Amino acid sequence: PESEGMFHRGPGLNLTSGQYTAPMAGYYTFSSTLHIVRREPRRKGQGCRGSRLRVLICVQSRCQHNSNLETVSRLESGGDRFTISVTGTLYLQAGQYASVFVDNTAGSPLTVQSGSDFSAILLGV
Repeated sequence: PESEGMFHRGPGLNLTSGQYTAPMAGYYTFSSTLHIVRREPRRKGQGCRGSRLRVLICVQSRCQHNSNLETVSRLESGGDRFTISVTGTLYLQAGQYASVFVDNTAGSPLTVQSGSDFSAILLGV
Protein backbone atom coordinates (compact mmCIF):
# COMPACT_ATOMS: atom_id res chain seq x y z
CA PRO A 1 0.00 0.00 0.00
CA GLU A 2 1.06 3.56 -0.61
CA SER A 3 1.18 5.11 2.83
CA GLU A 4 3.48 7.21 4.92
CA GLY A 5 6.80 5.48 5.33
CA MET A 6 6.22 3.07 2.43
CA PHE A 7 7.96 3.49 -0.92
CA HIS A 8 8.44 1.96 -4.30
CA ARG A 9 10.81 2.88 -7.07
CA GLY A 10 10.80 2.06 -10.72
CA PRO A 11 7.93 1.30 -13.05
CA GLY A 12 7.67 -2.46 -12.39
CA LEU A 13 5.38 -2.58 -9.35
CA ASN A 14 1.63 -2.48 -9.93
CA LEU A 15 -0.06 -1.85 -6.58
CA THR A 16 -3.51 -2.68 -7.99
CA SER A 17 -2.62 -6.15 -9.29
CA GLY A 18 0.12 -6.91 -6.75
CA GLN A 19 2.48 -7.88 -9.57
CA TYR A 20 6.05 -6.87 -10.25
CA THR A 21 6.82 -6.77 -13.99
CA ALA A 22 10.48 -6.97 -14.95
CA PRO A 23 11.53 -3.95 -17.03
CA MET A 24 14.53 -5.92 -18.36
CA ALA A 25 15.74 -9.50 -18.38
CA GLY A 26 17.90 -10.41 -15.42
CA TYR A 27 18.26 -11.96 -12.02
CA TYR A 28 16.00 -10.44 -9.39
CA THR A 29 15.97 -10.99 -5.66
CA PHE A 30 12.45 -11.15 -4.27
CA SER A 31 11.31 -10.90 -0.71
CA SER A 32 7.91 -11.00 0.94
CA THR A 33 6.92 -10.90 4.58
CA LEU A 34 3.25 -11.46 5.33
CA HIS A 35 1.52 -10.71 8.62
CA ILE A 36 -1.53 -12.96 8.74
CA VAL A 37 -4.45 -13.23 11.16
CA ARG A 38 -7.26 -15.75 11.34
CA ARG A 39 -10.53 -14.03 10.44
CA GLU A 40 -12.55 -16.47 12.54
CA PRO A 41 -11.21 -17.61 15.89
CA ARG A 42 -10.70 -21.35 16.21
CA ARG A 43 -13.32 -23.13 18.24
CA LYS A 44 -12.16 -24.81 21.41
CA GLY A 45 -10.91 -28.27 20.60
CA GLN A 46 -10.44 -27.49 16.89
CA GLY A 47 -7.03 -28.90 16.04
CA CYS A 48 -4.35 -27.61 13.76
CA ARG A 49 -3.21 -31.06 12.73
CA GLY A 50 -2.00 -30.84 9.15
CA SER A 51 -2.62 -27.09 9.04
CA ARG A 52 0.13 -25.34 7.19
CA LEU A 53 0.63 -22.11 5.38
CA ARG A 54 2.62 -22.03 2.15
CA VAL A 55 3.76 -18.72 0.67
CA LEU A 56 5.12 -18.63 -2.88
CA ILE A 57 6.52 -16.02 -5.22
CA CYS A 58 5.73 -17.26 -8.72
CA VAL A 59 6.61 -16.12 -12.24
CA GLN A 60 3.65 -15.62 -14.60
CA SER A 61 1.33 -17.14 -11.93
CA ARG A 62 2.92 -20.55 -12.58
CA CYS A 63 3.99 -22.01 -9.28
CA GLN A 64 5.98 -24.89 -10.72
CA HIS A 65 8.94 -26.60 -9.11
CA ASN A 66 12.26 -24.82 -9.80
CA SER A 67 10.53 -21.70 -11.13
CA ASN A 68 9.24 -20.23 -7.87
CA LEU A 69 10.28 -19.34 -4.35
CA GLU A 70 8.48 -21.13 -1.54
CA THR A 71 8.32 -21.39 2.22
CA VAL A 72 6.06 -23.57 4.35
CA SER A 73 5.14 -22.98 7.96
CA ARG A 74 3.12 -25.13 10.30
CA LEU A 75 0.36 -23.13 11.95
CA GLU A 76 0.81 -23.15 15.69
CA SER A 77 -2.18 -24.14 17.77
CA GLY A 78 -1.60 -21.40 20.34
CA GLY A 79 -2.18 -18.26 18.29
CA ASP A 80 -4.25 -16.51 15.70
CA ARG A 81 -1.49 -14.24 14.31
CA PHE A 82 1.40 -15.42 12.14
CA THR A 83 4.32 -13.92 10.25
CA ILE A 84 5.81 -15.82 7.33
CA SER A 85 8.59 -14.77 4.95
CA VAL A 86 9.99 -15.97 1.65
CA THR A 87 13.16 -14.68 -0.03
CA GLY A 88 15.23 -15.75 -3.01
CA THR A 89 16.45 -15.12 -6.53
CA LEU A 90 14.60 -15.72 -9.80
CA TYR A 91 15.45 -15.03 -13.43
CA LEU A 92 12.79 -13.04 -15.31
CA GLN A 93 12.62 -12.13 -18.97
CA ALA A 94 11.65 -8.54 -19.80
CA GLY A 95 7.87 -8.23 -19.44
CA GLN A 96 7.43 -11.27 -17.20
CA TYR A 97 5.80 -10.68 -13.83
CA ALA A 98 6.10 -12.17 -10.36
CA SER A 99 3.51 -12.15 -7.60
CA VAL A 100 2.86 -13.61 -4.15
CA PHE A 101 0.49 -16.52 -3.53
CA VAL A 102 -0.76 -17.96 -0.24
CA ASP A 103 -1.77 -21.63 -0.04
CA ASN A 104 -3.88 -22.08 3.07
CA THR A 105 -4.72 -25.53 4.46
CA ALA A 106 -5.96 -24.10 7.76
CA GLY A 107 -9.54 -24.71 8.80
CA SER A 108 -10.44 -21.01 8.89
CA PRO A 109 -10.12 -18.02 6.54
CA LEU A 110 -7.00 -15.88 6.82
CA THR A 111 -6.39 -12.18 6.19
CA VAL A 112 -3.08 -10.59 5.17
CA GLN A 113 -2.60 -7.56 7.41
CA SER A 114 -1.23 -4.13 6.61
CA GLY A 115 2.49 -3.85 7.15
CA SER A 116 3.12 -6.91 4.97
CA ASP A 117 5.61 -6.32 2.16
CA PHE A 118 6.76 -7.52 -1.25
CA SER A 119 9.94 -6.31 -2.95
CA ALA A 120 12.01 -6.99 -6.04
CA ILE A 121 15.54 -5.81 -6.75
CA LEU A 122 17.42 -6.29 -10.02
CA LEU A 123 20.74 -7.96 -9.22
CA GLY A 124 22.16 -8.12 -12.72
CA VAL A 125 21.59 -9.14 -16.31
